Amino acid sequence: MHPLTDHLLATTRRHFFGQTATGIGVAALTSLLNTSSAQGTPIGTGSELAQFPNFAPKAKRVIYLFQSGAPSQLDLFDYKPKLTNLRETELPDSIRQGQRLTGMTSKQSSFPVAPSKFRFAQRGASAAWVSDLLPYTAEIADQLCFVKSLHTEAINHDPAITFFQTGSQIAGRPSMGSWLSYGLGSANKNLPSFVAMVSGSGGQPLYDRLWGSGFLPTRYAGVKFRSVGDPVLFLSNPQGLDTNLRRRFLDDLAKLNEQKLAESGDPEITTRIAQYEMAYKMQTSVPELTDISDEPPHTFDLYGEDAKKPGTFAFNCLLARRLCERDVRFVQLFHRGWDQHAQLPEKIGIQCQDTDRASAALIKDLQQRGLLEDTLVIWGGEFGRTVYCQGRLTADDYGRDHHPRCFTIWLAGAGIKAGTSYGETDDYSYNITQDPVHVHDLNATILHCLGIHHKQLTFKFQGRHHRLTDVHGKLIDPILA
Repeated sequence: MHPLTDHLLATTRRHFFGQTATGIGVAALTSLLNTSSAQGTPIGTGSELAQFPNFAPKAKRVIYLFQSGAPSQLDLFDYKPKLTNLRETELPDSIRQGQRLTGMTSKQSSFPVAPSKFRFAQRGASAAWVSDLLPYTAEIADQLCFVKSLHTEAINHDPAITFFQTGSQIAGRPSMGSWLSYGLGSANKNLPSFVAMVSGSGGQPLYDRLWGSGFLPTRYAGVKFRSVGDPVLFLSNPQGLDTNLRRRFLDDLAKLNEQKLAESGDPEITTRIAQYEMAYKMQTSVPELTDISDEPPHTFDLYGEDAKKPGTFAFNCLLARRLCERDVRFVQLFHRGWDQHAQLPEKIGIQCQDTDRASAALIKDLQQRGLLEDTLVIWGGEFGRTVYCQGRLTADDYGRDHHPRCFTIWLAGAGIKAGTSYGETDDYSYNITQDPVHVHDLNATILHCLGIHHKQLTFKFQGRHHRLTDVHGKLIDPILA
């Protein structure tokens, strides 16, 4: 277009927003600062307004324990006793079926079968198979639903994790927590509706976009809690600035932002105003949340001594329970280090030691407080691991490559049928033989537990109505309570 025409159009837009910004701004800010009721907040889907939840939810909130790096289903949950007699034999072509390999094993001349070296046993009344690596998880087997037939499209970590969080392998889409904040609003005036925490060392990098809002307004992005210094950046007042002065500063800043809003009509300004207000409220709410000195001794008997150390998975699990008590809508814990291409028996033992007790403690803690009945908990990684050994197979050591064709996760709590296992894989834990579950199916089912029809939670961006499940997804009805 001609530069003069562009200028006139821009001026016209500014004039329109300038004349109407007061009404738009007040409505947007009121909506932003107001907490939604259990019935939800009206959200635009297409050209109409939809009310969320669409139906009575079983779950009010979600705690997602994401195990970054891909835990080996073969060594934790998917028991394959016939592999013992197949040790060191070549993976048959009839099983591999020409599957795409990563660059880490594509040049291998041999693909020897590596049975798990860990003992399995059936646990609880549900008789679920759980490895000795997870003794605490074994204790709560009857509270869990194991989905053993999950499959995904990505074979490398970053696109696979992005796919789980956003429904797309390509960065830029809203994360699940952001979709829920957008659809259901917040149930707490003084804390974010979506909190993310990271633990573990090494492993794949985790980017802020994994808890970002993508093309949704930025007010729906997750807030990352840190383990060093202030849990949230800029929580403390700068030196020489007391609480009263900060309050006056924010009031004056809000007036300036409102003037800018009247001039430009930019809806992100309402987000900015609200974020300053939330930061002010969090100066009180976050220190109270993260101060675990009021927890009784039996809490640490349950979670372990690591729960006293900020930055550990156990500490984050305890914080997740405390956030749950304060009705934070979506809490996501990322734990790194499950990417075991070599020395798997040693390294997976360390990961299980770091996560097993706390994961089980969280379920027990929620249950004894009456919170599990309306909280959905999910545990799992971005894909599984191969039955064949990456690198050299020895009597005591092996590694496993990425495997997107089948892997196991577990769910517990609101809306989920406890004490069940769903889906089956072949004798090599390589292909699904019964009840396949795609990532989109899992996400559709999570939304269903929260009272949301996954096809109705949409946002129009660049001319298209997007949703978490893209154009896919079906409910996993047999696992629903």
